[in-house]
Amino acid sequence: MSEAVAVTVVDAGTGNLRSVVAALRKIGADVTLTPDPEVVRRASRVILPGVGAFGEFMRGLRERNLVEALHEVIAAGRPLLGICVGMQALLEVSEEMGVHAGLGILPGRVVRFDLPPAYKVPHTGWNQLWPQRDSPLFAGLRPGDYVYFNHGYYCQVDDPRAVLALTDYGVDFASAVAWENVCGVQFHPEKSQAVGERLLRNFLTL
Repeated sequence: MSEAVAVTVVDAGTGNLRSVVAALRKIGADVTLTPDPEVVRRASRVILPGVGAFGEFMRGLRERNLVEALHEVIAAGRPLLGICVGMQALLEVSEEMGVHAGLGILPGRVVRFDLPPAYKVPHTGWNQLWPQRDSPLFAGLRPGDYVYFNHGYYCQVDDPRAVLALTDYGVDFASAVAWENVCGVQFHPEKSQAVGERLLRNFLTL
């Protein structure tokens, strides 16, 4: 990238985000990692990476007054990308270890994989993306590209128009979503080699 694009990575205090920051800096982004809601409010584009359990993650956002800041970023039309639990947090509710409210950006809920014994839960490792429509976020990606997952719960998105890609793991689940200026990926782009790097580059150009 000829000129560094500024991106703010939200730190909810629930996990190590160094690999996300490192992946962004590798492609030339000007990265700010912050738990400060005022910094998030001023951000030109935001990445919300989620690590750990959904309830703990949402509690971390609330305790730092980040929920309101994220809604302001979205209402202002600035690009936001949720990663893993950060994508799940875009939905209304999660059933992980109790019932926990999400950000409510997209209608739907987060549920646990209920699969035959042949399928290990959590779903960990490489699996394929099957895009459902065109999107600038997926520019240069091909149907069947492999990305890296690590999750025991998945998003049941109520509006099929918000589903950007599906992945098959005993059930076809939404592995990427996009609606207006908000997008999310269940997989880890920072661990997905060339495909993940291309996706992050695409996000920086949205």
